[in-house]
Amino acid sequence: MQNPFKPTAGRIPPVLVGREDIISDFDYAMMDGVGSPGRLMFITGARGVGKTVMLDTLGTRARQQGWEVIDETADCGFIQRLVDTLAGKEDAHISAYNMPELGVDGGFGKVELNLGRVELDRREERPLTLRRAVGARLDEMDESSQGILITLDEVQSGSMDEIRALSIAMQHMIREGRNVALIFAGLPSAVNEVLSDKAITFLQRAERYHLGSVPAEKVLEAFEESFGGEKKAGMETLIRLTKATHGYPFMIQLVGYWAWRLSEINGHGEWVTEEDAEQGIERAKVKLGDMVHMPALRKLPAQAINYLLAMSVDDDVSNTGEVARRMNRSPQFGNVYRTMLIENDLIEPVAYGEVAFKMPYLRDYLREHGAYLQMRENISEMAGE
Repeated sequence: MQNPFKPTAGRIPPVLVGREDIISDFDYAMMDGVGSPGRLMFITGARGVGKTVMLDTLGTRARQQGWEVIDETADCGFIQRLVDTLAGKEDAHISAYNMPELGVDGGFGKVELNLGRVELDRREERPLTLRRAVGARLDEMDESSQGILITLDEVQSGSMDEIRALSIAMQHMIREGRNVALIFAGLPSAVNEVLSDKAITFLQRAERYHLGSVPAEKVLEAFEESFGGEKKAGMETLIRLTKATHGYPFMIQLVGYWAWRLSEINGHGEWVTEEDAEQGIERAKVKLGDMVHMPALRKLPAQAINYLLAMSVDDDVSNTGEVARRMNRSPQFGNVYRTMLIENDLIEPVAYGEVAFKMPYLRDYLREHGAYLQMRENISEMAGE
C-alpha cells in the first residue's frame, strides 16, 4: 500500500483541502480572457501553508488548457533564466573542430601534442529583454486558445529590481492585449513590499489570496478519504489526527504520513491504531521543527527571535508590555518586532495588547531549543552580523 501523504516542500498532495475557491477563481480567469483580474495574482502565507503547492496546482490547470507555464524562484538572476527559457536558448553549438593528435618528431625524438581546436557559435540572435522574449514566444502560439503563465515563488528571496522588471514587462503585455498571466507567491511581508513599490502600482489591482489554516471539518474529510480504503482508522483516531494538525497544511501531510507509516512499522496491517496516531503525531512535531520552524527562525533578526523567546514563557496569550519588559526594551521597541512577526504569520493579535503564537507548535520548539537559539543570536550580535 502506497502512502498517499507526501510531506515534501512543494510536492502536490493527493488531497488539496480548503483551497477550492482559489482554484475556481483561477479557472474562471482563464476562461474569462485577457485582462481578467484573476490572471494577476499574489499568494501569501507563512512557511508550510502550501504556497508552492498552489502554484503547481494552478500551473497544472493552465497546462491542461494548452498554456505554456514557466515556473521560477525569485533568487538572483531569475529574469535572465526566464528570457533563456522563453527564447528556447540552448548551450553553444560546435561549428568546427580538430581532434587532438599525438606525434613524434623523428629528427629530435621530441613528443608533440596537438590539443585540437573547438569553435563555438550561436545559431541565432535571441531576444535580450523579457518583454521581447514573451512577445516573440506568444507570436509562435495561437493566442485564441494558448498563452503564457509565469509563476514566481519565494518573492522574499528576490531583488526588487528584477521583480520590478518582470512586473513592468507583464504590464506592457497586458496593455497590448496579449494572453499572459502572472502569479507571485511569498511571505506576507515580502508581498507587501512589492505592492508598496511606486514604480509598479498596477500590481495593486492584482487578486490577493492569503493562505491560512484549513477548517477542521475539511481536514477531517481529507483524513476520512485517505484512511477509508486500503488503510483504515476509527473516527476517534481520525479526530485525534485532525486536532493535532491545527489546520496547518504541511502538518496535515506530516501527521497523515507518519500515522500511516507507524502503522506499518508497528505491524498493524490495514488499521491505524491509537498507538500509531500518538507516535505519528510526535514524529510529525519533530519534523515540523526541522523543516519549518528552524528555517523560519533562521531568516529573522536577533531581536525578533528574542521577542518570540519572551513570548514562549507564557502558556497561552502574551501581554505585549510584559514581553517588552522581559526583553529589557521599551514597548515601542517591542512593537517593531511584534509587527514584523504578525506580518510573517508567526504570531497574531488576539486582543488589545495581547498576542499569541499562530504557527502550531512554535512555542514548544522555542522552549526546547531556546538556549541554543539565544546563544546563536548572541554570537551573531558579537560578530556584528
